Amino acid sequence: MAEPTLDCSDLDNYMGKPMQPARMVEPFANNDIRRWVQAMHYPNRLHYDTNYAMQSHFGQLIAPQSFPVTMDDGHGSAPSCIGHIPDSHMLFGGDEWWFYGPRIVGGDRVWNERIPFDYTIKETKFGGPTCFQRGDNFYYNQHGDLIAKQRSTSIRYSQAAGQASTPTDNQDDPVWTDEQLEELEVRKYSWIKMLHDLGHSPRYWDDVKAGDELPERVFGPHSIVSFTTEWRSYTFTQWGSMHRRTDLNMAELGFTGPMAGPEQDPTEEKNNPENTDGAYIGPSRGHLFPRWARFIGMPRGYGYGASMGAWITDYFAGWASEWGMVRHSACNYRSPALTGDITVTTGKILDKFVDEDGRHMVQAECRMENQLGIALATAKAEIELLKRPE
Repeated sequence: MAEPTLDCSDLDNYMGKPMQPARMVEPFANNDIRRWVQAMHYPNRLHYDTNYAMQSHFGQLIAPQSFPVTMDDGHGSAPSCIGHIPDSHMLFGGDEWWFYGPRIVGGDRVWNERIPFDYTIKETKFGGPTCFQRGDNFYYNQHGDLIAKQRSTSIRYSQAAGQASTPTDNQDDPVWTDEQLEELEVRKYSWIKMLHDLGHSPRYWDDVKAGDELPERVFGPHSIVSFTTEWRSYTFTQWGSMHRRTDLNMAELGFTGPMAGPEQDPTEEKNNPENTDGAYIGPSRGHLFPRWARFIGMPRGYGYGASMGAWITDYFAGWASEWGMVRHSACNYRSPALTGDITVTTGKILDKFVDEDGRHMVQAECRMENQLGIALATAKAEIELLKRPE
């Protein structure tokens, strides 16, 4: 087999230039928020139980901090996956988030301004020459308030090289006994109970210290069904939900052969929308079909990088209570969640401080791994907590 090559010369034509927007047709509804937290395994009543949310200090049901990514037509990857790289594929490599304060509620409109940022090429065992490309997403509400900024990293590599390196020893889902599944449900509920125990109470900055362990969060086993549920919770995957970009052509981005497809194509959406939503045809089909997963180097069906980023944000935000807020996080995705595996998240407090704006902050880290201890993602975050009244 010839050595893989990666021609990234076209990317220079896009760096620093705003992209064509793709905006929602209608405002978000509360059921869009409910669908999201259900798919993200995040049973925080603040985001789905109207009566409970009305008793919160918000006085209404609100979206979780992880929600903005649902409306972008590439779940944040668009500005980090632009420019023609022939015969390539892409995976999510990480996200950095900054949150500025406004919360999303039903009836809001959110749009995203997107600007490609930079790229670099490195040698990897997985794909040979590999492009690590970054792009910025600025999420605004209908009032012009900046809700969040996301700097997304895409990993773009030779599809042939990825296929050639597909693992052959873990293409079957692990088998879980009934007893093991029952034990998992107990572990899962411990984190849910933490949310219930907090209720509407603050987690005070005064009560935490460096070295404190964050509670374990477990969910899974993942499956084609759970990944499909995730995909359908991204609002942009719904037919007719967005004013689609007219400059998006998967083949022109370098996706090859059966992975190109007319995903997100506004003309084909009017003709035959099943060709356009990504579940069946196009680059996203590898998540839900093991055959296409192996075509791009994955052993079996695998999860979405943007979902992994949401799991991390929700992990920190749920612990912080409804009075806290994740202000910044930097997440590195190291291996995707695979069907049949579970995801276990643990974390701890690294530091606590008062920032230059007088906010009471903690720095925390988390690690996401599967049942074998293989790292899926790592992250660090700065989280604002409420100071106990004097």
